[in-house]
Amino acid sequence: MADEELEAIRRQRMAELQAKHGVRTRHEEQEMRNSILAQVLDQSARARLNNLALVKPEKAKAVENYLIQMARLGQLGGKISESGLIEILEKVSQQTEKKMTVKFNRRRVMDSDDDEDD
Repeated sequence: MADEELEAIRRQRMAELQAKHGVRTRHEEQEMRNSILAQVLDQSARARLNNLALVKPEKAKAVENYLIQMARLGQLGGKISESGLIEILEKVSQQTEKKMTVKFNRRRVMDSDDDEDD
């Protein structure tokens, strides 16, 4: 009985450590993203991005990923102003815009009026 209890305690402790490690890495990743964005965006652009994150988190995440990718590739010359961020927002919106089309399939039904023309 003691061996089974000990093994259960070990499994529980291992699960706790793995969960704690997972939280730490997500937290570290978020800190890294925030530091990159702080280096890339000026104060007003950062405020606009935070406001966007409140309303549309998925769009804000896409813009953040775009900015981080540009920063890593060295495509940004300096800090991006609010107007520059608006341009990037428009570009991302155009790329992610969903285009919907409606197609009508009309069924041809035997119509009694066709027979009377003969």
